[in-house]
Amino acid sequence: MASDPATATPETDPLAAALRAALSPDQVSTDPEVLAESASDKSSAGRPGRPRVRVLARSTEDVSAVLRLAYDAVVPVVPQGARTSVTGASSAVDGCVLLDLSSLDRIVEIRPDDQLAVVQPGVVTSDLAAAVAEHGLFYPVDPGSFFISTVGGNIATNAGGMRCVKYGVTRDRVRSLTAVLADGTVVRTGHDSVKGVAGYDLTALLVGSEGTLAVVTEATLALLPAPGEAAGAAGMFGSLESALDAAARIMAGPRRPSALELLDGISMRAINAYAPSSDLPEDAAALLIVESDEVGRAATDVEHYVRAFEEAGALGVRVASTGAEVDALLNIRRNLHPGLVAAYGGVLTEDVAAPRARLQELLTTIERTARETGAVISTGGHVGDGNLHPLICFDPDDEASRAAAQRAFALVLERAVEVGGTVSGEHGIGLLKRDAVTAELSREVRDLQVRVKAAFDPRGILNPGKKV
Repeated sequence: MASDPATATPETDPLAAALRAALSPDQVSTDPEVLAESASDKSSAGRPGRPRVRVLARSTEDVSAVLRLAYDAVVPVVPQGARTSVTGASSAVDGCVLLDLSSLDRIVEIRPDDQLAVVQPGVVTSDLAAAVAEHGLFYPVDPGSFFISTVGGNIATNAGGMRCVKYGVTRDRVRSLTAVLADGTVVRTGHDSVKGVAGYDLTALLVGSEGTLAVVTEATLALLPAPGEAAGAAGMFGSLESALDAAARIMAGPRRPSALELLDGISMRAINAYAPSSDLPEDAAALLIVESDEVGRAATDVEHYVRAFEEAGALGVRVASTGAEVDALLNIRRNLHPGLVAAYGGVLTEDVAAPRARLQELLTTIERTARETGAVISTGGHVGDGNLHPLICFDPDDEASRAAAQRAFALVLERAVEVGGTVSGEHGIGLLKRDAVTAELSREVRDLQVRVKAAFDPRGILNPGKKV
């Protein structure tokens, strides 16, 4: 079956024929238009590879059959869902099978007594949050792509988001996984119990592995009791330094916010143009958005946050007294990426992170990089946990603009490591950051990761060229 896909036609490709025989013909496509449309994610990672075939999986058994055939034929497999990755993690590689998991989109079970939800990877994050809320429960993972990203994608990258400052990241929510190994073997990792230390923690290892170790087909997720009605505030500042001062004051206090977000001046202007109802002050250098969802004390928390804003020299404060008003503020923050894409055409999205005490150094290096390269860099992010999103804007039709953006992208990653940070806080490595990992991880650690990959995937077919 290991024929050369370059010489095979859709009609003669033995792998496509075997897939149609194992599944259903309507689940398998070699249509050039379908393949081209499915080949890339939202990463601006350049030209994606040319896939060989696309398969729409509808069950764990389908995934197992696909991987078994691909393993025998030594053909790469790229798992995909909503393709909202901004690192190239779900973009095609040449000659691959695109394994589309988006139809695995059932919430299998919600167990209120255990505060657990069992879900398939194609479930959209916001849909899961809404479903568990009907049971008085809360799924706190809240990436900026909350309304379009899937649980499977969140697991693949260990996504965080706006509320991870209080509630942690995806890995903190995952109890157990059903996953399919490269050769088609189905395994279940982890425990549904709160505690469980039998064996190595393979569940934690699979979370964040970007589909390079196994393909997740079901997850058991830990939920929380519903929080109180949120209250919040937005503070406008004349400098990024004063905004960071306010954030530091809040994080040093006993009233932990459930979100603490930063937008710079470039971000605010782009968001206003994209969504004029945002009505952000375009003469301010920075905006902080803070939320508390503590039962019975959210409004009091906000009074303390407003005091911290004022002590740090805020130019003005906008208080959000209801959950709906807080949601409106957070939706302004969610418009960061689409607003910049609308304004500039192309965006390379970073998600560097640093210890909170060194955030000013990180921001200074980002500003220096913009000056040195001539690239437009807009910075927002989860300032409460030190995870910034420098978004490097460029004109896709201008070669010089693209080159400046690429240079700035590499420099930001390099300089984040220099200030004690990391090249990825939550988006993953994918294709775009593989070279940058060498500056952060020692050769010994990289070699160890390669050996782990080989143990799970000895023929190297799972999402090759990504993550490690």
